[in-house]
Amino acid sequence: MEIIIQPDSEKASLLAARIVKKIIQEKPQPVIGFATGNTPLLLYKNLVRMHREEGLDFSRVVAFNLDEYVGLQPDHPASFHYYMWKNLFSQVNIKPENVHIPNGLAEDIPAYCEQYEQEIKAAGGLDLQILGLGTDGHIGFNEPSSSLASRTRIKTLTDQTRKDNAVFFGGEENVPFHAITMGIGTILEARTCLLMAFGKKKARAIALAVEGPVTSMVPASALQLHPKAIILLDRDAASELKHVDYYQWVYEHKPEWQKI
Repeated sequence: MEIIIQPDSEKASLLAARIVKKIIQEKPQPVIGFATGNTPLLLYKNLVRMHREEGLDFSRVVAFNLDEYVGLQPDHPASFHYYMWKNLFSQVNIKPENVHIPNGLAEDIPAYCEQYEQEIKAAGGLDLQILGLGTDGHIGFNEPSSSLASRTRIKTLTDQTRKDNAVFFGGEENVPFHAITMGIGTILEARTCLLMAFGKKKARAIALAVEGPVTSMVPASALQLHPKAIILLDRDAASELKHVDYYQWVYEHKPEWQKI
């Protein structure tokens, strides 16, 4: 793991955008896994700005989203289809046929999930997977106890996850009970994983994921097994880490060719 701590979420999100930009520019057909929620919003704003002001070209990007609620229409304001098109895809020159977001209305969900896995493989695998972090340590909708070898599938959301997402639905009673999500095994096959976490409410989950044991009860801890996992934090999210000084020292003393 590479732990990068920035003063605030704005600086961290700008650095995240530079990481994404580098991959888009270096790969002939960059395949990127996208996440939703509050955490990546500043990242997507920076990518839109880079597209408009710096000519960052999304025409070759192939996008796969981490997850989607089961039972929501794509135009539902809380759906991840709606989120991605509103906050990123409609503002850049990505080709609609290159956008893949799980279909929460699929009639045969197990068959659809297998198809989604095959589409990722057919695209050459994920060059980058962007991740947020749940307060209980989940990534995607891989809730605690999820198999570290899991693939794309339906998951039942925990009570905590439904409470955390109630603000997007106008109340907990409106939050779906199920979602389709990439599995942890799917996520770990991405060539680079970029996890972002901001704020004190994520500090405990970060401490467990980064410095605790690898366990299915903290799904994000599986990133300890990844050969290129970047954990990008603000100071608040890093506040419960024991080795903050070391992580900062390592980042400040990177060789020039590793710097972004």
